[in-house]
Amino acid sequence: MKAILLDIEGTTTPISFVHKTLFPYARARVPGFVLDNLSDLKFEIEQLVQEHETESGYDREFRPESANSVSDYLKFLIDQDRKSTPLKAIQGMIWRAGYEKGEIVSPVFNDVPDALKRWKAAGKTIAIFSSGSVQAQQLLFKYTDVGDLTQFISNYFDTNIGSKRNESSYAVIAEELALLPGEIHFVSDIPVELDAARAAGMQTSLSVRPLRRRPGAQARNGTLCPPSHSMRLPPRSGPWLACPNSRNTG
Repeated sequence: MKAILLDIEGTTTPISFVHKTLFPYARARVPGFVLDNLSDLKFEIEQLVQEHETESGYDREFRPESANSVSDYLKFLIDQDRKSTPLKAIQGMIWRAGYEKGEIVSPVFNDVPDALKRWKAAGKTIAIFSSGSVQAQQLLFKYTDVGDLTQFISNYFDTNIGSKRNESSYAVIAEELALLPGEIHFVSDIPVELDAARAAGMQTSLSVRPLRRRPGAQARNGTLCPPSHSMRLPPRSGPWLACPNSRNTG
């Protein structure tokens, strides 16, 4: 294994932080931000127009020239937790101001800093793949409750390369990292994402955190693993925050 590819939400960072802190923070500031920056958001708004054409759940007119209309649609996407690339980009812009003002600090699970340090010291490439924009990912790891963790992370990938549920996205990541898929180990709390990564040839592990306790799971060193699973990812790589996926044989 030469590289570790990590999901964020539910893997390195509590899901509650995203849904109870980041989303509400951005939603409350969307109207003012769009009003002040409408002319600078042409690219993102063009993407929103394209997405709106296939959005069946929004029954209101979408007028890209109207700040109010754009804001209403963005708030709808936030409320529906849509994995929208332009939404994620705009949220990232809003969050940057919050982080820089000290209004947002990202919590990470206790075992994350030590794992990142250990992998970096072992010469592993550490990369992130999240539905949040690259900018949002970088901000999250820069402004954590344990300090700046970006020094350990070499690459960031978002849904501009494709959905996290598509096999082709993981093939692109492997190509970008100049590695064979089998040399990369992907960790996520979403099984369908692991299925896609494994179909592309990657090794995978399922992240199991306290808020996702499952029947038969037991706590080990602050993390949770089904009793039959080892806390090593992969063998000989050292302790980690996830359990090997039961469907993974790599």
